[in-house]
Amino acid sequence: MAITIKQTEAAAYGRAITTGLSAQARALNCDMIWARIEGYTSYRWSTRAVTWIVEGPGEWRPPLAPATITTVELWQGDAWTAVTLDPSPTGGYTLPGCGPYRFAGTVGDNNSALPPAVIRAFQLLAEYMASNPGRPGASSERTEIPDVMTEEVSRAPSWMARAMQNSGAGDLLRPYRRA
Repeated sequence: MAITIKQTEAAAYGRAITTGLSAQARALNCDMIWARIEGYTSYRWSTRAVTWIVEGPGEWRPPLAPATITTVELWQGDAWTAVTLDPSPTGGYTLPGCGPYRFAGTVGDNNSALPPAVIRAFQLLAEYMASNPGRPGASSERTEIPDVMTEEVSRAPSWMARAMQNSGAGDLLRPYRRA
């Protein structure tokens, strides 16, 4: 099996979702939310350039989808040389030698509609990220009005790091998850 040793992907998000969001969630930078979603999945919903450096031999297919490979090159001595590779039965390429090989192309799809599950995952993650975190650095906060009320809120220090799971967005994105 061939191994991807380097992946260089341009950042290109650009699909703002504002429906179904509170004012606080709409105020967030949508690229920040897409970066979390696309970091969690192997699918891209907006088109951008990508390059992979791969070592063989064996079968290789792009680890991101949908992918369009425009050039394949083999490192020979001191320069990249264009090569034509045979297709593999898994929808990728058969690398006959050790390489390294460089695959360049694009990933993502600007033209198709976002699946409802992805839109809902975006909404859940945005609302979670917009929720009031309390005082910075505090894991618990207590507000007391003597003889009237006491409110204590605790939040794990890793609450933002676990946003994908705790918001429920991760469950909706499972079909697009990395293998």
